[in-house]
Amino acid sequence: MATYWDPFQEMDRLFSSFASNARQSGTLPMDLFRSGDHYVLSMDLPGVDPGTIDVSVEDRTLTVRAERTQRSSDDAQWLVRERPTGTFARQLTVGRGLALDKISASYTDGVLSLTVPVSEEARPRKIEVAHSSGTTPIGQGSAESRQTIES
Repeated sequence: MATYWDPFQEMDRLFSSFASNARQSGTLPMDLFRSGDHYVLSMDLPGVDPGTIDVSVEDRTLTVRAERTQRSSDDAQWLVRERPTGTFARQLTVGRGLALDKISASYTDGVLSLTVPVSEEARPRKIEVAHSSGTTPIGQGSAESRQTIES
């Protein structure tokens, strides 16, 4: 039985494998959840110098940027090098109803945590319905209203 081998297809497969590994290693994995009246975003930034972390908001876009520098000596002979270095960024488009001017951030054990409060206008609230305590049964209205109805 003859086997067909396409070198271009194999090269494409190898290139796709390398490209997908590079994309996966360059992303900043995160968790996002709502707890009461605020959202919590936790983003993994292992090995990042805390001084390089930059969190900014511009026109409904939240940007997290950080840098991991290469730590090596000049005479090092690399056997395996899988940890990416350089500047990493992730942008999120946020919806309305968040108090973007009140975001707080902390960095502990390689995890960046952002707390984003819900704005006062977007918080759910109970609206009380006012009612009068003096109710009048149907047909028992004032004499003037009965005359108007009968006319």
